[in-house]
Amino acid sequence: MKASDFVPPPRRDFPAWVRYPSLVLLYGLALPLVKLLELLGVWPGRTPRPPPEFLNAFGDYRPSAHDVIVCSYFKAGTTWTLQMATQIAFRGSAEFDNIHHVVPWPDVPIPPLARHIIPLANPSPAALSPTGLRVIKTHLTRPHVPFVPEARYIVVTRDPKDCCVSGYRFLQALALGPLMPTVAHWVDYMLSSRFSPPWPEHLAGYWALRHERNVLLLTYEEMKQDHSAAVRRIAQFMGVDLTPAELAAVVEQSSFAAMKKAVTKFEPGRIVPWAKGGAMVRRGISGGSSELLSAEQQRQIDDHCRAELKRLRCDFPYDAAFGASAAHPEA
Repeated sequence: MKASDFVPPPRRDFPAWVRYPSLVLLYGLALPLVKLLELLGVWPGRTPRPPPEFLNAFGDYRPSAHDVIVCSYFKAGTTWTLQMATQIAFRGSAEFDNIHHVVPWPDVPIPPLARHIIPLANPSPAALSPTGLRVIKTHLTRPHVPFVPEARYIVVTRDPKDCCVSGYRFLQALALGPLMPTVAHWVDYMLSSRFSPPWPEHLAGYWALRHERNVLLLTYEEMKQDHSAAVRRIAQFMGVDLTPAELAAVVEQSSFAAMKKAVTKFEPGRIVPWAKGGAMVRRGISGGSSELLSAEQQRQIDDHCRAELKRLRCDFPYDAAFGASAAHPEA
């Protein structure tokens, strides 16, 4: 079933005559400069904060009963949740060339990508959906997302250690390549106030709304533990009564294997000549932060997030969900 009437402009890849010379500039000029800036503490620690218009991405838009807004943290299983919710809205039969041709993303951080994403003002997914629902994506914190009782909000969080690793690999493959900072500097940057949004701030804002009838708060870990149960829970929250065949279709189409096989439907496309594919659907596991982080770095993230949640007066059970004993028992 066609899931929207949005027709994006043609997406053209970088030709070989651009890709190969770009590698000379990348390694001969950009890399030495970036490494110097990293030594001086400028990169990535002093990168500019998001402009006000980014935080006000929803503008004067007022969500309606047709809207299911996925308020997910960066690299917390966003694309997976979008696929589940979109397929639920279309009863397992949503067809699209790219998920962002169906799902608006008002706060897209890379302006050139916006023209390839269905605008928030385009109502066609809700009109074409047999349930009358459409899905919206955002990484913004609670104060910057319009909250109304008619709309539904699916909040997704994940172990910040895994978010850290997934974010590193994602940006490395998508855009930065060898320009990525060292892991130690990346960890420091993700825990700084300049990283937007900070993990504790994102969680605390939505955690305060967890008892609202139109808010469903999930962790990536619980969704991975029982994928079928997660689909049923999201469908119930969305008010969609799936038949057994429809449920099976949603579970299948949102499985890691199916999404990996159809990975181009979830990729943003090559945004720099040296970018690699597969950035969006990589491993699909939880508790794997030791692939990149040392035990000391894992403790650093745990200690910071625990302290920040306390400062924000958020009583989310961090240790039970993501604490050191669960993530790195050898420590």
